[in-house]
Amino acid sequence: MQSEPKGMIVVTGAAGFIGSCLVSKLNEGGHSDLILVDDFSREDKSPNLAGKQFLAKIDRNRFPAWLETNHENATFVFHLGARTDTVESNPRIFQELNLGYSKMLWKRCSKYNTPLVYASSAATYGAGEHGYSDDHGLVSKLKPLNLYGKSKNDFDKWVLQTTNSGGKAPPFWAGLKFFNVYGPNEYHKGRMASVIYQTVKQIRETGKMKLFRSHRPGFEDGLQLRDFIYVKDVLDILMHFLTHQPEDGLYNVGTGKARTFLDLATLTFRAMDLEPRITFIDMPEDLRENYQYFTEANIDKLRNSGFTKKMHSLEEGIEDYVRNYLVRRGRI
Repeated sequence: MQSEPKGMIVVTGAAGFIGSCLVSKLNEGGHSDLILVDDFSREDKSPNLAGKQFLAKIDRNRFPAWLETNHENATFVFHLGARTDTVESNPRIFQELNLGYSKMLWKRCSKYNTPLVYASSAATYGAGEHGYSDDHGLVSKLKPLNLYGKSKNDFDKWVLQTTNSGGKAPPFWAGLKFFNVYGPNEYHKGRMASVIYQTVKQIRETGKMKLFRSHRPGFEDGLQLRDFIYVKDVLDILMHFLTHQPEDGLYNVGTGKARTFLDLATLTFRAMDLEPRITFIDMPEDLRENYQYFTEANIDKLRNSGFTKKMHSLEEGIEDYVRNYLVRRGRI
């Protein structure tokens, strides 16, 4: 086990969902020497950083120059910033923000000898025809279903090609394949917010919840399955990589147990002390061909890296999120 790094910790995507939650977690752990990187022009995301302690906010376009000047003081980088809209159709956006920016950061962390943990995604697994193992040998075979997943997989491939060919790498690196993360500070994500958030919102507006019908044989309506992980567990995993720095590589970040969207919505009603009122609607055309009907993380590598903490069950996570954040604090 390594000791926690002393000096500035950089968080890209710091105003977003997971990034802002990580800033809180780092603050709780006594870290206030934080450099927050993002596009801070979106006012709807500003509440995510209210009351947080940090040294500076740096616009993502200015950050490369900042790092060049201040790299001796930056001791760890969490690269969580990305364009995450799975229905975005402009490949140039993903090429610039997800692939190009990540390559730039990798090269600088390699040059300046700075550890790097970056966000990959379960979207890299596509329809799951090769399973959900974070084995490096599978990465080149994966066929993501959308441009977002492709951009994440393209970077994973580039990283592995770079390291396998003896190219320069950060002193420690990990690419974390996040599965379906839910929890506080996702209110700004619109249709990309979790079904839990959407359910509470629809219940307040209409008293019921509409889930997508299945458009694939073998899956009944509402019984599409995903590996849902509470953001508080994601934060514990991020802190594990900060403090332990296990073997370099790609790691799945999920619970290892798939659950249905019907479970998700039903549990949300129950957390609001309501009887479920769930109906089904057709899935939008722009989602149908790119929709994952099943995901389930193989987390053996994560567990073998020394992360042994018990994660929240879906019941526990939804209970905490709905009662203590969406209802009590009114963040909807």
